[in-house]
Amino acid sequence: MSALPPDLSDDAVIRSLATGAPTTWIRNALAEAALPELGDVMDGAAARFDRFAPWFAATFPETATPPPGIAAAFPEAARSGGFIESPLTPAPAAQECLGDLLGARLSGQLWLKRDDALPVSGSIKARGGFHEVLEFAEAVAADHGLDVADPATYASAEFREIAAEHRIVVGSTGNLGLSIGILGARLGFAASVHMSADARAWKKTMLRDHGVEVIEHTGDFVEAVEAGRASAAADGQAHFVDDEDSVSLFAGYSVAALRLARQLEAAGITVDGDHRLVVYLPCGIGGGPGGVTFGLKRVFGDNVRCVFVEPSQAPAMFLGVRSGRHSDIAVQDIGLTGATAADGLAVARPSRFIGPTIGPLISGFASVPDDVIRAGVGVLHETEGIDVEPSATAGLSIPWRLGAPAPWPNVSTHLVWLTGGAMVPDDERSHYVVEGIGLMDRIAGPASAIFID
Repeated sequence: MSALPPDLSDDAVIRSLATGAPTTWIRNALAEAALPELGDVMDGAAARFDRFAPWFAATFPETATPPPGIAAAFPEAARSGGFIESPLTPAPAAQECLGDLLGARLSGQLWLKRDDALPVSGSIKARGGFHEVLEFAEAVAADHGLDVADPATYASAEFREIAAEHRIVVGSTGNLGLSIGILGARLGFAASVHMSADARAWKKTMLRDHGVEVIEHTGDFVEAVEAGRASAAADGQAHFVDDEDSVSLFAGYSVAALRLARQLEAAGITVDGDHRLVVYLPCGIGGGPGGVTFGLKRVFGDNVRCVFVEPSQAPAMFLGVRSGRHSDIAVQDIGLTGATAADGLAVARPSRFIGPTIGPLISGFASVPDDVIRAGVGVLHETEGIDVEPSATAGLSIPWRLGAPAPWPNVSTHLVWLTGGAMVPDDERSHYVVEGIGLMDRIAGPASAIFID
Protein backbone atom coordinates (compact mmCIF):
# COMPACT_ATOMS: atom_id res chain seq x y z
CA MET A 1 0.00 0.00 0.00
CA SER A 2 1.39 3.43 -0.95
CA ALA A 3 1.17 6.37 1.40
CA LEU A 4 -2.29 7.84 1.65
CA PRO A 5 -2.87 11.54 1.00
CA PRO A 6 -2.12 13.22 4.37
CA ASP A 7 -5.66 14.51 4.89
CA LEU A 8 -7.07 10.97 4.41
CA SER A 9 -4.56 9.00 6.48
CA ASP A 10 -6.66 9.18 9.65
CA ASP A 11 -9.80 7.85 7.97
CA ALA A 12 -10.20 4.21 9.03
CA VAL A 13 -12.58 3.43 6.15
CA ILE A 14 -10.16 4.70 3.51
CA ARG A 15 -7.26 2.95 5.23
CA SER A 16 -9.23 -0.29 4.93
CA LEU A 17 -10.05 0.36 1.27
CA ALA A 18 -6.38 1.05 0.57
CA THR A 19 -5.39 -2.44 1.72
CA GLY A 20 -7.63 -3.99 -0.94
CA ALA A 21 -9.57 -5.79 1.78
CA PRO A 22 -13.36 -6.10 1.56
CA THR A 23 -14.82 -3.04 3.22
CA THR A 24 -18.39 -2.05 4.04
CA TRP A 25 -19.54 1.43 5.04
CA ILE A 26 -23.11 1.81 6.29
CA ARG A 27 -24.46 5.34 6.57
CA ASN A 28 -27.10 4.96 9.26
CA ALA A 29 -26.74 8.57 10.33
CA LEU A 30 -27.40 9.77 6.80
CA ALA A 31 -30.07 12.44 6.95
CA GLU A 32 -32.90 11.98 4.51
CA ALA A 33 -31.65 14.17 1.68
CA ALA A 34 -33.84 16.24 -0.58
CA LEU A 35 -34.17 14.72 -4.03
CA PRO A 36 -32.42 16.61 -6.83
CA GLU A 37 -34.78 18.47 -9.14
CA LEU A 38 -34.54 15.82 -11.83
CA GLY A 39 -38.00 14.27 -11.78
CA ASP A 40 -38.91 15.89 -15.09
CA VAL A 41 -36.01 14.25 -16.92
CA MET A 42 -37.02 10.87 -15.47
CA ASP A 43 -40.61 11.28 -16.62
CA GLY A 44 -39.44 12.56 -19.99
CA ALA A 45 -37.23 9.51 -20.47
CA ALA A 46 -40.11 7.16 -19.63
CA ALA A 47 -42.29 8.92 -22.19
CA ARG A 48 -39.53 8.72 -24.80
CA PHE A 49 -39.21 4.96 -24.36
CA ASP A 50 -42.98 4.68 -24.78
CA ARG A 51 -42.89 6.73 -28.00
CA PHE A 52 -40.17 4.53 -29.48
CA ALA A 53 -41.78 1.21 -28.50
CA PRO A 54 -43.31 0.65 -31.97
CA TRP A 55 -39.92 1.33 -33.57
CA PHE A 56 -38.21 -1.17 -31.25
CA ALA A 57 -40.89 -3.79 -31.96
CA ALA A 58 -40.38 -3.41 -35.72
CA THR A 59 -36.59 -3.12 -35.61
CA PHE A 60 -35.71 -5.74 -33.01
CA PRO A 61 -38.09 -8.72 -33.37
CA GLU A 62 -37.04 -10.10 -29.98
CA THR A 63 -38.86 -7.15 -28.37
CA ALA A 64 -42.14 -7.67 -30.25
CA THR A 65 -43.45 -10.25 -27.78
CA PRO A 66 -42.38 -9.75 -24.16
CA PRO A 67 -41.75 -12.82 -21.98
CA PRO A 68 -44.55 -13.85 -19.59
CA GLY A 69 -42.97 -12.24 -16.53
CA ILE A 70 -42.83 -8.88 -18.26
CA ALA A 71 -46.29 -9.18 -19.81
CA ALA A 72 -47.86 -9.90 -16.40
CA ALA A 73 -46.59 -6.63 -14.92
CA PHE A 74 -46.99 -4.59 -18.11
CA PRO A 75 -50.06 -5.72 -20.08
CA GLU A 76 -49.64 -2.75 -22.41
CA ALA A 77 -46.28 -4.23 -23.46
CA ALA A 78 -47.97 -7.49 -24.39
CA ARG A 79 -50.29 -5.55 -26.70
CA SER A 80 -47.81 -3.27 -28.44
CA GLY A 81 -44.35 -4.83 -27.98
CA GLY A 82 -41.10 -2.90 -28.14
CA PHE A 83 -40.74 -2.85 -24.36
CA ILE A 84 -37.19 -2.65 -23.00
CA GLU A 85 -37.34 -4.21 -19.57
CA SER A 86 -35.87 -7.12 -17.62
CA PRO A 87 -37.50 -9.78 -15.43
CA LEU A 88 -37.72 -9.65 -11.66
CA THR A 89 -37.23 -13.13 -10.23
CA PRO A 90 -37.07 -14.71 -6.78
CA ALA A 91 -33.86 -16.60 -5.94
CA PRO A 92 -34.71 -19.06 -3.14
CA ALA A 93 -32.14 -21.67 -4.18
CA ALA A 94 -29.38 -19.07 -4.36
CA GLN A 95 -30.47 -17.70 -0.99
CA GLU A 96 -30.24 -21.14 0.62
CA CYS A 97 -26.86 -21.88 -1.00
CA LEU A 98 -25.39 -18.53 -0.01
CA GLY A 99 -26.67 -18.97 3.53
CA ASP A 100 -24.81 -22.28 3.73
CA LEU A 101 -21.62 -20.91 2.17
CA LEU A 102 -21.61 -17.76 4.30
CA GLY A 103 -22.74 -19.48 7.48
CA ALA A 104 -25.73 -17.24 8.19
CA ARG A 105 -29.42 -17.04 7.41
CA LEU A 106 -30.83 -13.99 5.68
CA SER A 107 -33.81 -12.23 7.15
CA GLY A 108 -36.14 -11.49 4.26
CA GLN A 109 -36.23 -12.81 0.71
CA LEU A 110 -33.60 -12.58 -2.03
CA TRP A 111 -34.71 -11.38 -5.47
CA LEU A 112 -32.79 -10.67 -8.66
CA LYS A 113 -33.32 -7.83 -11.13
CA ARG A 114 -32.30 -9.49 -14.37
CA ASP A 115 -30.70 -6.68 -16.38
CA ASP A 116 -28.41 -9.37 -17.76
CA ALA A 117 -31.49 -10.29 -19.84
CA LEU A 118 -32.49 -6.82 -21.03
CA PRO A 119 -33.41 -6.97 -24.73
CA VAL A 120 -31.01 -5.85 -27.46
CA SER A 121 -27.84 -5.28 -25.42
CA GLY A 122 -28.32 -7.09 -22.10
CA SER A 123 -26.87 -4.95 -19.31
CA ILE A 124 -27.79 -2.22 -16.82
CA LYS A 125 -26.16 0.20 -19.27
CA ALA A 126 -28.84 -0.42 -21.91
CA ARG A 127 -31.54 1.95 -20.63
CA GLY A 128 -29.17 4.90 -20.28
CA GLY A 129 -27.34 4.29 -23.53
CA PHE A 130 -30.53 3.74 -25.47
CA HIS A 131 -32.12 6.84 -24.01
CA GLU A 132 -29.30 9.18 -24.99
CA VAL A 133 -29.23 7.79 -28.53
CA LEU A 134 -33.01 8.19 -28.85
CA GLU A 135 -32.90 11.73 -27.49
CA PHE A 136 -30.18 12.60 -30.01
CA ALA A 137 -32.22 11.00 -32.80
CA GLU A 138 -35.19 13.19 -31.90
CA ALA A 139 -32.98 16.29 -31.90
CA VAL A 140 -31.61 15.45 -35.36
CA ALA A 141 -35.13 14.78 -36.67
CA ALA A 142 -36.38 18.10 -35.27
CA ASP A 143 -33.44 19.99 -36.81
CA HIS A 144 -34.46 18.67 -40.23
CA GLY A 145 -38.19 19.33 -39.91
CA LEU A 146 -39.22 15.69 -39.52
CA ASP A 147 -42.08 14.45 -37.34
CA VAL A 148 -40.29 13.74 -34.06
CA ALA A 149 -43.27 11.99 -32.43
CA ASP A 150 -43.90 9.50 -35.26
CA PRO A 151 -41.94 6.25 -34.77
CA ALA A 152 -42.07 5.67 -38.52
CA THR A 153 -39.80 8.70 -38.98
CA TYR A 154 -36.81 6.76 -37.64
CA ALA A 155 -37.28 3.86 -40.03
CA SER A 156 -37.53 6.13 -43.08
CA ALA A 157 -34.88 6.38 -45.78
CA GLU A 158 -34.92 10.16 -45.33
CA PHE A 159 -33.97 9.96 -41.66
CA ARG A 160 -31.29 7.34 -42.25
CA GLU A 161 -29.71 9.49 -44.94
CA ILE A 162 -29.59 12.40 -42.50
CA ALA A 163 -28.36 10.21 -39.62
CA ALA A 164 -25.46 8.91 -41.70
CA GLU A 165 -24.01 12.44 -41.65
CA HIS A 166 -23.86 12.39 -37.84
CA ARG A 167 -21.56 10.45 -35.56
CA ILE A 168 -22.16 9.23 -32.01
CA VAL A 169 -18.99 8.81 -29.95
CA VAL A 170 -18.50 7.17 -26.55
CA GLY A 171 -15.72 5.83 -24.33
CA SER A 172 -16.49 2.51 -22.67
CA THR A 173 -15.25 -0.57 -20.85
CA GLY A 174 -17.73 -2.52 -22.94
CA ASN A 175 -21.40 -2.59 -22.02
CA LEU A 176 -22.22 1.09 -22.55
CA GLY A 177 -20.40 0.88 -25.86
CA LEU A 178 -22.58 -2.06 -26.87
CA SER A 179 -25.81 -0.21 -26.11
CA ILE A 180 -24.71 3.02 -27.83
CA GLY A 181 -23.11 1.29 -30.80
CA ILE A 182 -25.83 -1.25 -31.55
CA LEU A 183 -28.70 1.22 -31.29
CA GLY A 184 -26.88 4.09 -32.97
CA ALA A 185 -25.91 1.95 -35.95
CA ARG A 186 -29.44 0.54 -36.28
CA LEU A 187 -30.82 4.08 -36.50
CA GLY A 188 -28.34 4.84 -39.25
CA PHE A 189 -25.82 6.94 -37.34
CA ALA A 190 -22.11 6.49 -37.72
CA ALA A 191 -20.86 5.27 -34.35
CA SER A 192 -17.42 5.20 -32.77
CA VAL A 193 -16.66 3.44 -29.50
CA HIS A 194 -13.34 4.09 -27.75
CA MET A 195 -12.60 0.96 -25.71
CA SER A 196 -10.33 0.73 -22.68
CA ALA A 197 -7.69 -1.99 -22.35
CA ASP A 198 -9.86 -4.10 -20.04
CA ALA A 199 -12.76 -4.36 -22.51
CA ARG A 200 -13.44 -7.93 -23.57
CA ALA A 201 -12.44 -8.93 -27.10
CA TRP A 202 -15.90 -10.36 -27.86
CA LYS A 203 -17.52 -7.00 -27.15
CA LYS A 204 -15.22 -5.34 -29.66
CA THR A 205 -16.01 -8.03 -32.22
CA MET A 206 -19.75 -7.71 -31.66
CA LEU A 207 -19.63 -3.95 -32.16
CA ARG A 208 -17.65 -4.29 -35.39
CA ASP A 209 -20.14 -6.90 -36.60
CA HIS A 210 -22.84 -4.21 -36.17
CA GLY A 211 -20.86 -1.77 -38.31
CA VAL A 212 -19.49 0.24 -35.39
CA GLU A 213 -16.00 1.72 -35.46
CA VAL A 214 -14.01 0.44 -32.46
CA ILE A 215 -10.91 2.34 -31.37
CA GLU A 216 -8.79 0.34 -28.93
CA HIS A 217 -6.68 1.97 -26.23
CA THR A 218 -3.88 0.54 -24.13
CA GLY A 219 -4.95 2.61 -21.11
CA ASP A 220 -7.90 2.56 -18.75
CA PHE A 221 -11.45 3.82 -18.94
CA VAL A 222 -10.46 7.44 -18.27
CA GLU A 223 -8.10 7.38 -21.25
CA ALA A 224 -10.81 5.95 -23.50
CA VAL A 225 -13.30 8.61 -22.41
CA GLU A 226 -10.81 11.44 -22.94
CA ALA A 227 -9.92 10.14 -26.40
CA GLY A 228 -13.59 9.91 -27.31
CA ARG A 229 -14.26 13.41 -26.03
CA ALA A 230 -11.38 14.84 -28.07
CA SER A 231 -12.50 12.98 -31.19
CA ALA A 232 -16.04 14.30 -30.92
CA ALA A 233 -14.88 17.85 -30.24
CA ALA A 234 -13.02 17.81 -33.54
CA ASP A 235 -16.13 16.78 -35.51
CA GLY A 236 -18.92 19.33 -35.83
CA GLN A 237 -21.46 16.60 -36.63
CA ALA A 238 -20.56 14.37 -33.67
CA HIS A 239 -22.42 13.82 -30.42
CA PHE A 240 -20.30 12.69 -27.47
CA VAL A 241 -21.98 10.49 -24.86
CA ASP A 242 -20.21 11.55 -21.68
CA ASP A 243 -20.38 8.68 -19.20
CA GLU A 244 -18.74 10.94 -16.62
CA ASP A 245 -21.32 13.71 -16.78
CA SER A 246 -24.50 12.90 -18.74
CA VAL A 247 -27.97 13.79 -17.52
CA SER A 248 -29.47 11.96 -20.50
CA LEU A 249 -27.83 8.66 -19.53
CA PHE A 250 -28.92 9.24 -15.94
CA ALA A 251 -32.52 9.85 -17.03
CA GLY A 252 -32.62 6.59 -18.96
CA TYR A 253 -31.25 4.62 -16.02
CA SER A 254 -33.76 6.16 -13.62
CA VAL A 255 -36.74 4.79 -15.59
CA ALA A 256 -35.90 1.35 -14.20
CA ALA A 257 -37.36 2.42 -10.84
CA LEU A 258 -40.78 3.16 -12.32
CA ARG A 259 -40.78 -0.25 -13.96
CA LEU A 260 -39.55 -2.02 -10.82
CA ALA A 261 -42.40 -0.56 -8.78
CA ARG A 262 -44.89 -2.18 -11.17
CA GLN A 263 -43.02 -5.49 -11.05
CA LEU A 264 -42.89 -5.56 -7.25
CA GLU A 265 -46.62 -4.90 -7.11
CA ALA A 266 -47.32 -7.67 -9.63
CA ALA A 267 -45.19 -10.04 -7.54
CA GLY A 268 -47.15 -9.18 -4.40
CA ILE A 269 -44.17 -7.50 -2.72
CA THR A 270 -45.03 -4.64 -0.38
CA VAL A 271 -42.57 -1.80 0.17
CA ASP A 272 -43.37 0.38 3.16
CA GLY A 273 -42.05 1.23 6.62
CA ASP A 274 -42.75 -2.30 7.85
CA HIS A 275 -41.41 -3.99 4.71
CA ARG A 276 -38.27 -2.21 3.59
CA LEU A 277 -36.43 -2.89 0.35
CA VAL A 278 -32.63 -2.99 0.11
CA VAL A 279 -31.14 -2.85 -3.38
CA TYR A 280 -27.54 -3.89 -4.10
CA LEU A 281 -26.20 -2.22 -7.23
CA PRO A 282 -22.97 -3.01 -9.12
CA CYS A 283 -21.03 0.21 -9.59
CA GLY A 284 -18.40 1.28 -12.10
CA ILE A 285 -18.32 5.00 -12.85
CA GLY A 286 -21.64 5.34 -11.03
CA GLY A 287 -24.07 6.49 -13.72
CA GLY A 288 -26.22 3.35 -13.85
CA PRO A 289 -26.60 2.81 -10.09
CA GLY A 290 -26.88 6.55 -9.55
CA GLY A 291 -29.82 6.89 -11.93
CA VAL A 292 -31.53 3.82 -10.49
CA THR A 293 -31.02 5.13 -6.94
CA PHE A 294 -32.56 8.48 -7.78
CA GLY A 295 -35.56 6.76 -9.31
CA LEU A 296 -35.98 4.37 -6.38
CA LYS A 297 -35.80 7.16 -3.81
CA ARG A 298 -38.33 9.15 -5.82
CA VAL A 299 -40.70 6.19 -5.89
CA PHE A 300 -40.16 4.62 -2.44
CA GLY A 301 -38.59 7.40 -0.36
CA ASP A 302 -37.20 6.28 3.01
CA ASN A 303 -38.52 2.75 2.53
CA VAL A 304 -35.69 1.80 0.17
CA ARG A 305 -31.97 1.58 0.90
CA CYS A 306 -29.42 1.50 -1.92
CA VAL A 307 -25.97 -0.05 -1.51
CA PHE A 308 -23.29 0.44 -4.19
CA VAL A 309 -20.92 -2.50 -4.66
CA GLU A 310 -17.50 -2.30 -6.32
CA PRO A 311 -14.41 -4.51 -6.78
CA SER A 312 -11.81 -4.21 -4.02
CA GLN A 313 -9.21 -2.86 -6.46
CA ALA A 314 -11.60 -0.38 -8.11
CA PRO A 315 -13.87 1.19 -5.44
CA ALA A 316 -14.01 4.51 -7.29
CA MET A 317 -17.42 5.79 -6.18
CA PHE A 318 -16.90 4.53 -2.62
CA LEU A 319 -13.61 6.43 -2.40
CA GLY A 320 -14.98 9.54 -4.08
CA VAL A 321 -17.95 9.87 -1.73
CA ARG A 322 -16.09 8.89 1.44
CA SER A 323 -13.24 11.32 0.76
CA GLY A 324 -15.56 14.08 -0.44
CA ARG A 325 -13.30 14.53 -3.47
CA HIS A 326 -15.58 12.72 -5.91
CA SER A 327 -13.96 12.77 -9.36
CA ASP A 328 -10.88 14.57 -8.06
CA ILE A 329 -9.51 11.33 -6.61
CA ALA A 330 -8.66 8.01 -8.26
CA VAL A 331 -8.14 4.61 -6.67
CA GLN A 332 -4.46 4.71 -7.67
CA ASP A 333 -4.10 7.67 -5.30
CA ILE A 334 -4.53 5.26 -2.39
CA GLY A 335 -2.35 2.51 -3.86
CA LEU A 336 -4.96 0.36 -5.64
CA THR A 337 -4.64 -0.84 -9.23
CA GLY A 338 -8.12 -0.29 -10.67
CA ALA A 339 -7.82 -3.73 -12.31
CA THR A 340 -10.58 -6.31 -11.88
CA ALA A 341 -12.08 -9.39 -13.51
CA ALA A 342 -15.38 -7.49 -13.48
CA ASP A 343 -14.49 -5.50 -16.59
CA GLY A 344 -17.71 -3.49 -16.57
CA LEU A 345 -16.74 -2.15 -13.14
CA ALA A 346 -13.09 -1.42 -13.95
CA VAL A 347 -13.21 2.31 -13.27
CA ALA A 348 -10.59 4.19 -11.28
CA ARG A 349 -12.24 7.62 -11.06
CA PRO A 350 -15.97 8.17 -10.44
CA SER A 351 -18.51 10.29 -12.29
CA ARG A 352 -18.28 14.04 -11.83
CA PHE A 353 -22.07 14.19 -11.72
CA ILE A 354 -23.26 11.25 -9.65
CA GLY A 355 -21.20 11.59 -6.47
CA PRO A 356 -22.09 15.21 -5.65
CA THR A 357 -25.70 14.85 -6.86
CA ILE A 358 -26.74 11.37 -5.74
CA GLY A 359 -24.15 10.67 -3.03
CA PRO A 360 -26.44 11.91 -0.23
CA LEU A 361 -29.03 9.28 -1.23
CA ILE A 362 -26.69 6.24 -1.05
CA SER A 363 -27.15 4.28 2.18
CA GLY A 364 -24.07 2.10 1.94
CA PHE A 365 -20.99 1.08 0.01
CA ALA A 366 -19.21 -2.27 -0.16
CA SER A 367 -16.07 -3.52 -1.87
CA VAL A 368 -15.53 -7.20 -2.63
CA PRO A 369 -12.53 -9.20 -3.92
CA ASP A 370 -12.50 -10.59 -7.44
CA ASP A 371 -12.65 -14.19 -6.23
CA VAL A 372 -15.95 -13.44 -4.49
CA ILE A 373 -17.32 -11.79 -7.63
CA ARG A 374 -16.26 -14.69 -9.87
CA ALA A 375 -17.60 -17.24 -7.40
CA GLY A 376 -21.02 -15.60 -7.69
CA VAL A 377 -21.18 -16.70 -11.33
CA GLY A 378 -20.92 -20.31 -10.15
CA VAL A 379 -23.55 -19.83 -7.47
CA LEU A 380 -26.13 -18.42 -9.88
CA HIS A 381 -25.42 -21.13 -12.45
CA GLU A 382 -25.68 -23.99 -9.97
CA THR A 383 -28.72 -22.72 -8.06
CA GLU A 384 -30.90 -20.67 -10.41
CA GLY A 385 -29.63 -21.72 -13.84
CA ILE A 386 -28.66 -18.12 -14.59
CA ASP A 387 -25.40 -17.41 -16.45
CA VAL A 388 -23.91 -13.93 -16.19
CA GLU A 389 -20.60 -12.17 -16.62
CA PRO A 390 -18.65 -11.52 -13.40
CA SER A 391 -19.59 -7.85 -13.02
CA ALA A 392 -23.22 -8.93 -12.59
CA THR A 393 -22.56 -10.75 -9.32
CA ALA A 394 -20.76 -8.02 -7.37
CA GLY A 395 -23.68 -7.54 -4.98
CA LEU A 396 -24.68 -11.18 -4.56
CA SER A 397 -23.02 -11.84 -1.19
CA ILE A 398 -23.49 -8.37 0.27
CA PRO A 399 -26.80 -9.01 2.08
CA TRP A 400 -24.84 -11.45 4.25
CA ARG A 401 -21.85 -9.10 4.61
CA LEU A 402 -23.69 -6.24 6.28
CA GLY A 403 -23.28 -7.76 9.71
CA ALA A 404 -25.83 -9.09 12.19
CA PRO A 405 -28.23 -7.77 13.09
CA ALA A 406 -28.95 -6.06 9.78
CA PRO A 407 -28.17 -2.33 9.86
CA TRP A 408 -31.73 -1.36 8.93
CA PRO A 409 -34.96 -2.45 10.61
CA ASN A 410 -37.88 -4.19 8.91
CA VAL A 411 -36.07 -5.32 5.77
CA SER A 412 -38.19 -7.91 4.01
CA THR A 413 -36.80 -7.81 0.46
CA HIS A 414 -33.16 -7.92 -0.69
CA LEU A 415 -32.82 -7.15 -4.40
CA VAL A 416 -29.51 -7.86 -6.13
CA TRP A 417 -29.28 -5.97 -9.42
CA LEU A 418 -27.59 -8.04 -12.13
CA THR A 419 -25.92 -6.61 -15.19
CA GLY A 420 -24.42 -8.19 -18.34
CA GLY A 421 -24.63 -11.82 -19.37
CA ALA A 422 -27.12 -12.62 -22.12
CA MET A 423 -24.84 -11.51 -24.95
CA VAL A 424 -21.72 -13.33 -23.75
CA PRO A 425 -20.51 -15.86 -26.38
CA ASP A 426 -20.90 -19.53 -25.42
CA ASP A 427 -17.18 -20.20 -24.96
CA GLU A 428 -16.73 -17.14 -22.73
CA ARG A 429 -19.83 -18.05 -20.74
CA SER A 430 -18.56 -21.59 -20.20
CA HIS A 431 -15.24 -20.21 -18.97
CA TYR A 432 -16.96 -17.90 -16.48
CA VAL A 433 -19.17 -20.73 -15.22
CA VAL A 434 -16.39 -23.31 -14.82
CA GLU A 435 -14.19 -20.77 -13.08
CA GLY A 436 -17.05 -19.66 -10.84
CA ILE A 437 -18.01 -23.18 -9.81
CA GLY A 438 -14.40 -23.84 -8.88
CA LEU A 439 -14.38 -20.76 -6.64
CA MET A 440 -17.75 -21.21 -4.93
CA ASP A 441 -16.19 -22.13 -1.61
CA ARG A 442 -14.40 -18.77 -1.66
CA ILE A 443 -17.54 -16.67 -1.81
CA ALA A 444 -17.35 -16.20 1.94
CA GLY A 445 -13.88 -14.77 1.34
CA PRO A 446 -12.20 -12.73 4.03
CA ALA A 447 -14.61 -11.05 6.45
CA SER A 448 -15.57 -7.52 5.50
CA ALA A 449 -14.43 -4.66 7.69
CA ILE A 450 -17.69 -2.97 8.62
CA PHE A 451 -17.97 0.71 9.49
CA ILE A 452 -21.27 2.23 10.56
CA ASP A 453 -21.83 5.97 10.87
